[in-house]
Amino acid sequence: MNIENTQSQMRKGILEFCILSIIRRGEAYPSDIVEEMKAANLHILEGTLYPLLTRLKNAEMLTYRWVESNSGPPRKYFLLTEKGEAFYKELEQTWQELSNGVNALANKKEDSSNSENFNQSFI
Repeated sequence: MNIENTQSQMRKGILEFCILSIIRRGEAYPSDIVEEMKAANLHILEGTLYPLLTRLKNAEMLTYRWVESNSGPPRKYFLLTEKGEAFYKELEQTWQELSNGVNALANKKEDSSNSENFNQSFI
């Protein structure tokens, strides 16, 4: 098995939730999203981000506004819509359930009676 592939799949599963978490705090410019993700050690390329933002916009989860820039073309800032806010809350609930479940399993101490039964079944 390839650990990098498994790690990539795990990251992809939470990418949308992380991006919406950033935008939920206030309008966001894509390169700022990339930098904030990078600071959280969740690296994302703009080539991955832009299609995701477009998909979320087409699903009416996001809207955007153009802001003139002093140093180049206008910038597109993304905002969460009312529908996007409701979607985010559902994702947040799902994340809490998954996080709690994974933590419960990963941090559970081995039950000695289970391991004794397991070992005896192979004797």
